[in-house]
Amino acid sequence: MKALVVEDEFRSRTLLQRIMSRYGDCDVAINGHEAIEAFVHAWKEEHPYDLICMDIMMPEMDGQQALKDIREIEKKAGIEQDHRVKIIMTTAYDIQEEKDEAFEWGCTDYLVKPIDKNKLLDLLKKYNFAE
Repeated sequence: MKALVVEDEFRSRTLLQRIMSRYGDCDVAINGHEAIEAFVHAWKEEHPYDLICMDIMMPEMDGQQALKDIREIEKKAGIEQDHRVKIIMTTAYDIQEEKDEAFEWGCTDYLVKPIDKNKLLDLLKKYNFAE
């Protein structure tokens, strides 16, 4: 698995990176702009991400906008839905409207912070990134 953790908060970023690194390569970005840059670079290098864990509330560009932009890039590239990167949105706020918007824009799943390691592992198993 090749993963990208997009998180502006150091503790959450470190936790996610530590967990995900056990299952493959794991890069980090601190905002939506860096996430898109990393996503595009990975495709150009012909080693795209399998999974992105992305915070919703970040400076410069939030996760919702980055999600929209990544899905638009995939659409323009003709990537079929089954082959799109899995994107798990993370947030400190359990707001239904925010969840609905994330799924509308194409997130694969959603986790509320603080990140529960077992829930994250269940998602990694669900998408065949962990056993």
